[in-house]
This record gives sequence, structure tokens and C-alpha cells, in this order.
Amino acid sequence: QVQLVESGGGLVQAGGSLRLSCAASGNTFRGYAMGWFRQAPGKEEKEREFVAGISTSAFTTNYGHSVKGRFTISRDNAKNMLYLQMDSLKPEDTAVYYCAADWVPFSPTRLTTNIDEYSYWGQGTQVTVSS
Repeated sequence: QVQLVESGGGLVQAGGSLRLSCAASGNTFRGYAMGWFRQAPGKEEKEREFVAGISTSAFTTNYGHSVKGRFTISRDNAKNMLYLQMDSLKPEDTAVYYCAADWVPFSPTRLTTNIDEYSYWGQGTQVTVSS
């Protein structure tokens, strides 16, 4: 099991940047593929949008269509940390951002965008982009 805690959210003007962090507990972090999802205002939990994902080895990354070219996901397995660098932010990026973990210890390149594959979730961090 892993516990996840997000930080770094806040209020930013359109065109600005934010860096989200996700701290993972325990010593098995490197066995999890990690993802960032977001839940926009008025949306249900099952409607969370895949934002970005990274495999255990960081060999594979993937991005949602709406953030490709603006967001960058990375991880530091030595520090049990996951990051999301968000640049050129838009008002439509406003949402609660969640990090999530998918236990795949023997699959260094596996990465899924399917929300149901992620077993562990943080509590979320609010990102608000003003126009």
C-alpha cells in the first residue's frame, strides 16, 4: 500500500505556471506507475480526466490531449516524489488535481490512462487559473 499527498496548487493567472508535487509513503514507490488526473468543477469522481502518466522507470510518459506540450510529468524514485510542471496555464485547467498509483512492479514501461487501473489516490490539490 502507498499513501499519496499532493501539494503545490493555488491561484494563478492565465499564462502562468505551477508545479505540483506528490509525496509517496513507504519504500515501494518505484513499483508504481503514476498518474495525474483532474476533476473539473461540477464533474463526478468517475469523470476525472487523465492529465499525465509516467511508468515506473520513467521510460514511458503520456499526456492528455488538452495538456500536451504545456505540462511535463516527472518522478524521483530516490525521493518518492512525483511532479507535474504546468506551464501556459488556461482557465480551463481549473480543477482539483489528484495523483494516483498503479502497482506494476514487473512492468517498467507499462502505463495506462484508465482511471480504474489506479488503486491509490491522494486527497487532491486545487488549481485555479484566472482569466
